[in-house]
Amino acid sequence: MGLKERIKSNPGLKRLALWALMPSNQARPRLWVKLFLNPFKHHKGKGSCIRRRTRMDVMPFNRFEIGDLSTIEDFSTVNNGVGDVIIGDRTRIGLGCVLIGPVKIGNDIMFAQNIVASGLNHGYQDINLSPSMQPIETKEIIIDDDVWIGANAVITAGVHIGKHCVVAAGSIVTKSIPAYSVVGGNPAKILKMYSNETKSWIKPD
Repeated sequence: MGLKERIKSNPGLKRLALWALMPSNQARPRLWVKLFLNPFKHHKGKGSCIRRRTRMDVMPFNRFEIGDLSTIEDFSTVNNGVGDVIIGDRTRIGLGCVLIGPVKIGNDIMFAQNIVASGLNHGYQDINLSPSMQPIETKEIIIDDDVWIGANAVITAGVHIGKHCVVAAGSIVTKSIPAYSVVGGNPAKILKMYSNETKSWIKPD
């Protein structure tokens, strides 16, 4: 059994390791983790930019990657505490966005402002416990290449957005979206899809 598996299997060691990595009741890493662990653990692609006012709550026990020529703008938050956060090449994460893993974002994607993509949920099986004390549930969000997501949209856990989709501003995406679709609303519905047969946009029946 390796060190990582030994820590995970021992509750006392796990609590000690988490305390060493981040302050109690906080999601952000300690300064020594930011300075001495994360730069060697995580991948930052050539020409990529993470703005100074971005909150990077990334831990060494899960992956964080940002590809070549990609940008995370100011006032955004990235959290990989419960799952990997992977961002592809030439992708722009706009002002004030929130990414909570597990999230996998492809290449040539545009996030506008104040978008939330969270692969994290708290369960609610025991009504005698506060939601904050319920077990954590995760389902990966996958966003394929060439997607544009409008301002103030929310992408919920487990959603897969196919390539060349457009998500209208303010949409709440609760179900997966096939490629070459335009969606909008709360909950988001398909407004039109591109047909390769007719080479035109068609509305669903």
